[in-house]
Amino acid sequence: MNVRLSRKGWVVIPAALRAKYNLKPGVEVQVVDYGGVLAIVPLHRDPIQAGAGLLRGADSLAQAAVKEHHQERARDAARLRAG
Repeated sequence: MNVRLSRKGWVVIPAALRAKYNLKPGVEVQVVDYGGVLAIVPLHRDPIQAGAGLLRGADSLAQAAVKEHHQERARDAARLRAG
């Protein structure tokens, strides 16, 4: 979508995008410069709460490391017995 910059530097975010991203009057956004690309990013009131569970997966990193460690020890033990 194209928008036009006003003389005061204002940009009107089209209504469809405001509805899609739940942008209401008074909501704070951040303008981010990604090396020549500007992005408008809504700020969360509680960024910790917004990110909770974001990296949730089947196993925790600690559990995966312990599992891999056990597999390595089993391989090492098998090599010692074989050789």
